Amino acid sequence: MEYRRLGSTGTKVSSLCFGTWRFGKRSNGVVETDRSDAHDLLDAFADAGGNFVDTANVYGDPNGTAEEYIGDWLAGRDREDYVLASKVYYGFDPDDPNGSGLSRTHVRRQIEGTLDRLGTDYLDLYYIHRFDEETPVEETLSTLTGLVEDGRVNYLGGSSMAAWQLTKLLWKGEVNDLERFTVTQPLFHAAYRGTEEYLDVCADQDLAVCPYSPLAGGFLTGKYERAEDGSAVGPEGSRADLVDHFQDYYVDERSWRVLDAVREVADELDATPAQVALRWLMERPDYACIPIVGARTVEQLEENLGAVALSLSDDQRGRITAARESDGDE
Repeated sequence: MEYRRLGSTGTKVSSLCFGTWRFGKRSNGVVETDRSDAHDLLDAFADAGGNFVDTANVYGDPNGTAEEYIGDWLAGRDREDYVLASKVYYGFDPDDPNGSGLSRTHVRRQIEGTLDRLGTDYLDLYYIHRFDEETPVEETLSTLTGLVEDGRVNYLGGSSMAAWQLTKLLWKGEVNDLERFTVTQPLFHAAYRGTEEYLDVCADQDLAVCPYSPLAGGFLTGKYERAEDGSAVGPEGSRADLVDHFQDYYVDERSWRVLDAVREVADELDATPAQVALRWLMERPDYACIPIVGARTVEQLEENLGAVALSLSDDQRGRITAARESDGDE
């Protein structure tokens, strides 16, 4: 396993993060990862040297299930060996008018529940899951700063938001002498171009980037083939079958061009497309990029972990980049 600093912090994490959003999640009535499978996956990740685990208070059905799975698993291990990240924003209790957002009330309630479910006294990293346009930024930042000051959180991060929102959070924190965000978690993969300005902010401000959906929901694993209408056809039980928005989110002409380039490089390296797509992210030159992998099986996880042993040449990286930046028909 490779380890790298988490952006400008002094903490070192494995070069891949394990994401747990599938733990207890139901897709069309099917539980994607149950407790036993979740523990097998965490075991495999830890055995490979992985120490960075990502979750959120609303992962699983019901909310909090993923954190409970992790807490049960962590009870038999040394907490200090792992870097744990969770998130706050989305509604935890739909009947509570203060049960969502980034108000002081909601953040303080949710950190207590998250720590209890994880069975720990502190989080290494606490993300705001989204930007809250209804709560003053200063209220959110001062509340999060208090969590750092009292030892319940080590570092702060922000998940998906616009570049201007990230910039506002950084600026408000600086001018008010509040705790600074050091990590971001955007949607980002080799075929996605929607976060370029956001990533420029991350590079300029020395923020770590921990992309979710780094394999485009499985599209960049190469298991999908192109239908005549340009849609993706995959094996039975794949996310294209389980997730209604899969085609709209991940499949367009750019995606197919990038997948072709990724497959070509994979053949050259005797690697898999998933490994190449992950390595392309891991080798981003302008910021620490630590992809979040969310494998459904131990075999998939082990394949993803194989990206650690790869190295792309300048030419190989460049061909994938050229495919994503091409101005061909979208």
